[in-house]
Amino acid sequence: MGQYHKISVTFANRKLRNFSIAKHIRHCIQAALREQNVDVPCEINVLVTNDRGIQGINKTLRNLDKPTDVLSFPMFQFQPGQLPEDWEPYIDPESQLVPLGDMAISLERAKAQAKEYGHSVNREVGYLTVHSVLHLLGYDHLDEGPMKRQMRSREEAILAEILLPR
Repeated sequence: MGQYHKISVTFANRKLRNFSIAKHIRHCIQAALREQNVDVPCEINVLVTNDRGIQGINKTLRNLDKPTDVLSFPMFQFQPGQLPEDWEPYIDPESQLVPLGDMAISLERAKAQAKEYGHSVNREVGYLTVHSVLHLLGYDHLDEGPMKRQMRSREEAILAEILLPR
């Protein structure tokens, strides 16, 4: 049996609610954590919203008044590919889980990008989910060099494992 993770998927409104998308997001998060060798029970909260909703979050928390596809809010500052040897300091004493952080995904943007890139909505949502999990684990792509290549390499490896290759 796999590692227990508490993955809460919330939809911003009833029109967005889609149980297969929620299940898919959970599956992608679990696969990304497994592929990154996260061997401690974690908690991740996901908000599925639309462009307007994610634009509000982006404006409030990042002072960027524009929609985006995914936002990640890591709880800790990890080094990419270097997980703690001792998770004890990161475990929430009440839940006994490591609260890795939160993510917000614009389903509206994911559908538009899937159409633009010529692949399925599942593939796009899967990519955005894996991308966000890697941010929660310390990966970033602020440079156009080694950091971005390292993150893209991990994304593609994880997506291939869950049968969502490019």
